[in-house]
Amino acid sequence: MNKDVPDNPRTLGETVTAEIRRKLVGGELVPGQRLSEAALSESLDISRNTLREAFRVLTQEGLLKHEPNRGVFVSVPDMASIIEIYRARRFIECQALAQAYPKHPAVKRMREAVKAAQRSAELPDWGAVGTANMVFHAAIVELADSQRLNTFYGHLSAELRLVFGLLNDAEFLHAPYIDMNAAILEHLEAGRPQDAAKALDAYLVQSERTILAAYARRGS
Repeated sequence: MNKDVPDNPRTLGETVTAEIRRKLVGGELVPGQRLSEAALSESLDISRNTLREAFRVLTQEGLLKHEPNRGVFVSVPDMASIIEIYRARRFIECQALAQAYPKHPAVKRMREAVKAAQRSAELPDWGAVGTANMVFHAAIVELADSQRLNTFYGHLSAELRLVFGLLNDAEFLHAPYIDMNAAILEHLEAGRPQDAAKALDAYLVQSERTILAAYARRGS
């Protein structure tokens, strides 16, 4: 990126916002972390004004939090947020999967994500398994062929990764879902989207219970 004023400042601002959101989804930024304007503007090669605009947008999305006289911090999700995130996931993902076409291009991305998770588990690199899992579920949403849903789910994914970031045991968090993702993919590729959607619904219920229980233990 370049500090020179671009022809379209809004496009630059959106690019920076998307890059910070990507860092959140990738687990590079963790809940409660203070974000240094100086360090981020230097690493992204942008002005502080552009960075502050990105901060403003991400704060509106609930991903960042501005504390007067202290700075900008990565948000820490609460239990109500977790419940709301999973409610939205079940509504969007299960519907997208139930009506999916088995030859949709997004199915290939689902398959690649499953393989990436399996390879990462063998290393083991559980953070990478978590990232592959996020890609898998984003591909499920792509089955709906709606850019609005894709954009919304991108924001939701960043919130979800913050939830994951609250928990210390990444293997416990991600390992059970590698085979579940593979089973969902198998149903879909065999032309059984309704079975895939039912399996995903059960998956999300289990995942939500696991996250809420771990969150409660963390609080106590």
